[in-house]
Amino acid sequence: MKERLAKRMLAISPSLTLAISAKAKAMKAAGEDVVNFGVGEPDFNTPAHIVEAAKEALDRGCTKYTPSAGLLELRRAIAEKFKRDNDLDYDSSQIIVSNGAKHSIFNVCYALLEPGDEVIIPAPYWLTYPEVVKVCGGVPVAVQTLRENNFKITPEQLKAAITPKTKLFIFNSPNNPTGAVYSEAEVRALAKVCEEAEIFVLSDEIYEKLVYGSVRPFSMAACSEKMKDLTITVNGVSKTYSMTGWRIGYLAAPRDIAKAIDSFQSHATSNANSIAQYATLKALNSPEAEVEEMVAIFSKRREVMLRRIAEMEGVSCVVPEGAFYAMLIVDETYGKQFGSARIEGSVSFADILLDAAKVAVVPGAAFGADDCVRLSYSLSMKDMLAGLDRIDAFVRSLA
Repeated sequence: MKERLAKRMLAISPSLTLAISAKAKAMKAAGEDVVNFGVGEPDFNTPAHIVEAAKEALDRGCTKYTPSAGLLELRRAIAEKFKRDNDLDYDSSQIIVSNGAKHSIFNVCYALLEPGDEVIIPAPYWLTYPEVVKVCGGVPVAVQTLRENNFKITPEQLKAAITPKTKLFIFNSPNNPTGAVYSEAEVRALAKVCEEAEIFVLSDEIYEKLVYGSVRPFSMAACSEKMKDLTITVNGVSKTYSMTGWRIGYLAAPRDIAKAIDSFQSHATSNANSIAQYATLKALNSPEAEVEEMVAIFSKRREVMLRRIAEMEGVSCVVPEGAFYAMLIVDETYGKQFGSARIEGSVSFADILLDAAKVAVVPGAAFGADDCVRLSYSLSMKDMLAGLDRIDAFVRSLA
């Protein structure tokens, strides 16, 4: 009998967080007071003027197909955004609008990777990266970053990981899950390695506007013309404008790569949702008062979370400079007991914590960092503080 599934589907790893996520939802549905630190989206509504733009587009009957690469006016607005925010010049033909940044990431990997091509991914990494690489025939090569380097890959680590089979380096700053933000000097140092080896870079900049303090992100493609020709930049509106459900992401790429992705997307999905595209056009062409307000709220939550974690015993945290996540380092609890339950790693820590304290966190094993769990501060200050108090009490109770 022939195999029912293609081998590429069997390569996908099951989600380490699925059971805990489902359990937390079931507990909450049953009326239990669960604090969920696993949420990966802003807890704000989409700004009203963006919602209104979608309603107006509906009233105008803008419900037909658009070009597969996206509305021309939207692609022009995205090109203007790259010029305004990143000092990068792109023609509208180099912009592809897709069904979320995740879709853009898949398109890039599908367009670039041949079977056996290696892809360097700094760990901790967003859990989707290696799975997309495997589905597209590539081989993910995780490079473990260090706490003392704020979870940032160094040029030396990158250079050491490159082999004749290396095709792509996936770079994410600001980073999910660590919150690390690379300085311009750090980006340029990594870019120099990529230029010398002539490997492509997928630069995921979806958290670009969510940064705190004096640090500012810098686009890999802005390092040089050669680097621009080797870089595909992925971004979107999900995080910046609290538009996660609208599913609009986009990429900017060299002309030949953009053309190939447009051709593929025209067969795979056609265009992204037309109404969401008009809403995105409004978002990109409007003042960002709501964005600045959201960033200020996240910044305050971040400060409070870090201060509260610093008061705890047995856990610690590397200070995140962007996104809305913190990696809580919990490996000092491994080998300890809660009742008859023994903590062996991040998965069991998360499972026992949920049972004992009704707090949901994401195991670091999902991100290639089994010594940590990920906390999101995209929940209310009240819930966040209550959850941190429960984590503190839980860790103190371990024997």
